Amino acid sequence: MLSYQHLYHAGNPADVHKHAILAWMLRRASEKPKPLSYIETHAGRALYDLSAAEALKTGEAAAGVGRMLADFAPDHPFREAVEAARTEAGATAYPGSPWIAAHCLRPEDQIHLAELHPREHAALRQSMRGKAKVHLSDGFDLAQSLTPPDPRRGLLLIDPSYEIKTDYDTIPRFIRQVHRAWNVGIIALWYPILKDGRHRDMIRTIEAADLPKTVKSEVTFPPVREGHGMVGSGMIVINAPFGLDDEAAALSRMFARL
Repeated sequence: MLSYQHLYHAGNPADVHKHAILAWMLRRASEKPKPLSYIETHAGRALYDLSAAEALKTGEAAAGVGRMLADFAPDHPFREAVEAARTEAGATAYPGSPWIAAHCLRPEDQIHLAELHPREHAALRQSMRGKAKVHLSDGFDLAQSLTPPDPRRGLLLIDPSYEIKTDYDTIPRFIRQVHRAWNVGIIALWYPILKDGRHRDMIRTIEAADLPKTVKSEVTFPPVREGHGMVGSGMIVINAPFGLDDEAAALSRMFARL
């Protein structure tokens, strides 16, 4: 449970997909003047150095942000976040979802980040520098304890590593529980698309729950290295903001060109 370190995978095609959707949703949500809450269950370290040995060992970022960033319009919030991170931290920086949230949101918004890995948690606190409430906590427990949050408008990102195989079985129930407590919240789940298709039952169960305004975005891409089992990325969003269907379709066209 505590072995996963995202630095090996930061900036890969799945990150591009996930972070582009997240940045778009946060930009859209922050257009309204009322404050909002952002909660993330598995935050990681927030800011990654793609020149680090761990990132270079896999080379996954070259197939993701290195290849795809220029495909985004200059004013797309994902591209803006990456460029802002590089202005602040250097040309090889890559922002994780907590950094993107802090970049897209406003001082009056609340950000709660859960990270259980001690080293990742320490790096997360350093990266956020008071921009968020950082919790050394199980992310599922934190989300349940905070919902409904104050402010009540907002977004929950569920982004586990899926090292715990039972996540595929427990996440649909967790989403239903959170939605019952926080029926106006945007709930976004990221999941890997693997060659064995293990995500399919989980997504069918979520779709069968008849949750409101559900949008699913799935993209596929070539394996980033020989023997790599991930061949795509998925996001399913409950209470999806208006226009997310169009954004998801644009991302699908972009990934189809890979």
